Amino acid sequence: MNFNNYYNMGNVGNVGNVGSMNEIEFCPDCPTQTIYDPPITQYENYYHPQLVNVVQNIETIKQHHCCPVYKHIYTHTEKNVMVSGLKRGKHNKAKKRSK
Repeated sequence: MNFNNYYNMGNVGNVGNVGSMNEIEFCPDCPTQTIYDPPITQYENYYHPQLVNVVQNIETIKQHHCCPVYKHIYTHTEKNVMVSGLKRGKHNKAKKRSK
């Protein structure tokens, strides 16, 4: 059945016009139709506990690594130096700056 034509049958030829009282009260004798859609399948899921033993082996591996740890060892020496009070030579000359 073409539903577009079925619903638009009253507008054929009267587009935009107001019908008279006789046309508004007119009810065509349209037979009832029955249409069957394909069946819809519904599923209801029920869950029941089932014990499943899972054995998981755990292996421990101990890894040993050498890493450097710095230990500072300092040596100390002493020496005696004689410093005289005389000033020698070129300590008063000014240095030239380079450009």
